[in-house]
Amino acid sequence: MAAFFEGVLAGYGIAIPVGAIAVLILDVSLRRGFRVGFMAGAGAAFADFLYAALAVVAGGALVLIISPYAVQVQVISGGVLLAVGVYGLTRSIRPSETPEADGAGSDGSGKVFIQFLGLTLINPLTIVYFSALILGGGAKNLGSVPEHAAFLIGAGLASLSWQTLLAGLGSLGHERLSPRFQMSVSILGFLVVIGFGLRILLPLV
Repeated sequence: MAAFFEGVLAGYGIAIPVGAIAVLILDVSLRRGFRVGFMAGAGAAFADFLYAALAVVAGGALVLIISPYAVQVQVISGGVLLAVGVYGLTRSIRPSETPEADGAGSDGSGKVFIQFLGLTLINPLTIVYFSALILGGGAKNLGSVPEHAAFLIGAGLASLSWQTLLAGLGSLGHERLSPRFQMSVSILGFLVVIGFGLRILLPLV
């Protein structure tokens, strides 16, 4: 049971700090409602779960592999966030005539799940977070396979619960705010995403 709660703490530790993914989940929930926002959050949470699992299985080795490529990882992450921010900003200013609904479900929620899974996976430094926690002794009760499993379940559920809260908050605006105000909030959100991308890239210049 202790391993589960350590996983919960680890999951919240990686999910709660406000970043570009959180802003994007709020935005998609605001524009398209709770179901689509929930699927966006589920994609992000599943990525956190996958990286936690990789860290549990081979954390030390993965840290050694990733560390030499830290600059390349920053360039890719920052570049993708800039691209997402600019594309979203353009779509917000000049919204499409056709509804954003394609993918596995009629509302496009399946496609959104894949998109947010991919966006979250471009930040493999999440592996470093979980690996440092485990290797550094932050998770002290991971001596057996059941304890590893409990840790992973706790981390995944914690991340999913936080992303679901974000989707719920965004969906409140979807139901209550005017389309013009929703567009203004979306524009602000994508400007924040562009800011996150620049914050990653500028130290490399």
